[in-house]
Amino acid sequence: MHDLTGFQRDLLYVVNGLDDPHGLAIKDELEDYYGTEIHHGRLYPNLDTLVEKSLVEKGQVDRRTNYYTLTQRGRKEVEGRNNWEQQYLEQEAISD
Repeated sequence: MHDLTGFQRDLLYVVNGLDDPHGLAIKDELEDYYGTEIHHGRLYPNLDTLVEKSLVEKGQVDRRTNYYTLTQRGRKEVEGRNNWEQQYLEQEAISD
């Protein structure tokens, strides 16, 4: 996960949190989070990068719609990142 951008990492989290989301569902979630429009030219190349890195699998619903799911490797990366973050969040709670 160290070689991903923050946006790509956020994509992994959204794909993980939705059931076989299509591109527009992912786009909507990220727009809600970022509070700004996510352009197709940013979204789809980054999803393709995650597919190339074997973190996300892309399937086809119909000729115009793809769906995305995390691969086993993608799930392990998200879990590892969560564990890493949690250790620092727990430290903050202890020091408060």
